[in-house]
Amino acid sequence: MPDYHFTEKDFKVFNIEGLEPRMEALIENIRPKLENLGSHFSEYLTELTGEEQFAHVAKHARRKVNPPDDTWVSFSTNPRGYKMMPHFQIGLFGDHAFCMYGVIYESPDKKAAADKWLDDFEVFRDFPQSYQVSLDHMKPEKTALSEMSDEDLESGLLRLKNVKKGEFLVGKVYRPDDEAFGSDETFIKDLEAVMDKLVRIY
Repeated sequence: MPDYHFTEKDFKVFNIEGLEPRMEALIENIRPKLENLGSHFSEYLTELTGEEQFAHVAKHARRKVNPPDDTWVSFSTNPRGYKMMPHFQIGLFGDHAFCMYGVIYESPDKKAAADKWLDDFEVFRDFPQSYQVSLDHMKPEKTALSEMSDEDLESGLLRLKNVKKGEFLVGKVYRPDDEAFGSDETFIKDLEAVMDKLVRIY
């Protein structure tokens, strides 16, 4: 079994019915890879950002009935959590994996991040326009930068700033047949290249 990259079997975990059976498959198939990615990229991001980064692998511990639709490892400078600050995240839903950076609704830094990104708006046009934006990290829907006008982008950032539930994450999406899943080495190199670009908005 691969140590880092995701396979068709990993994506199919999210088709399994029931909380316990899905969690069992997730823990067996996906979580070891998230732990490995967490170990590698906490070191990589520490070097990249100049601040110590800690990995946080999703445990889904609060779930009592509904099985998770996604899972992830997030990185932050706080060893106790990541939701309260801008963070990098690697994860997957049933139809795609992702590597993103952004802010979710729990963060008190939302307004400061939005202001910074609104001031440096052109940075989003310097990213590959195949990169996608998520305005709700709990939903799989994302929109490619190429499909967003400047007004759309500005609207998303203003929502982050002014709406309590506002979120904004940007990064690369990987479909199950993506060439990056060819090997562990290929996937790691691709993720590193994405982070090297996203660090511009760190």
